[in-house]
Amino acid sequence: MTPDDVAAAMADPVAQRLLASANPARLAYVARDGTPRVVPVGFDWNGATIVIGTVPGSAKVRALEANPAVALTIDTSPPAWPPHVLLVRGTATVTLVDGVFPEYVAGARKLTPAAEFADWEAGVRALYDQMARIDVTPTWVRIHDFETRIPRAVEELARRKRGDARR
Repeated sequence: MTPDDVAAAMADPVAQRLLASANPARLAYVARDGTPRVVPVGFDWNGATIVIGTVPGSAKVRALEANPAVALTIDTSPPAWPPHVLLVRGTATVTLVDGVFPEYVAGARKLTPAAEFADWEAGVRALYDQMARIDVTPTWVRIHDFETRIPRAVEELARRKRGDARR
């Protein structure tokens, strides 16, 4: 995909709703031992990167420093019909930052009940002297809304079935 294609997909209304939703993202990466991992993460979209925060010494940080290729998905939750799914492939950049950075707080605000947020934020600020900031730069994006956009394999299967039915 070209950068313009990626930007257009990320600006799509379905993508924007998912990026602004209270749904966690699922971040997939390759661990240092070569096996796949997927973890739910809070995130914030800043218009250029998907921003995730974590513990500086975490296994995920070490893995991303060794291999920055990632995949990420955000979908409708609880299950809604039809489901909407944002699929992203990209490159992760890890930066060590002092304290708790604003995008981490913004991402957590979407996931944390309002009545619990002040206590959560105070606890996080007391816990972290430093954080690892992970910026995922999208390089490929796909949206499945199951209304106008479905997985290509399903599309192809339906096309073959229609062709078979016409015989």
